[in-house]
Amino acid sequence: MAGKRWYGKLLGLFAGAALMRTNPLFGAVVGLLIGHAFDIDWFRLRRDNPYAVLGLTSDASDAEVDQAYRRLISQYHPDRFNGAADELRRQAETRAGEINAAYDRIKTLRKR
Repeated sequence: MAGKRWYGKLLGLFAGAALMRTNPLFGAVVGLLIGHAFDIDWFRLRRDNPYAVLGLTSDASDAEVDQAYRRLISQYHPDRFNGAADELRRQAETRAGEINAAYDRIKTLRKR
């Protein structure tokens, strides 16, 4: 879906040309490049994409999502870090929370 957007490029083209009145061609090219970056989600945060948290793409099957979730949650589950330092345990809890939230978000999106 992100690769099929085009409006960022169009808006960037016009905005760049309008803002760089001394050299509108250069401004249009810069605006086009910035618009392209927005269209393909270069500026999107990782937490906004639940598939990236699990190391998958949006084309992944339900079985692949489940397998990635199980693999990651078993690796970062806080119970595995019982004897570890407090900092490592906190990091594991944070990562496990991210993994659970991403998995729940994917399941919610796929029910629609």
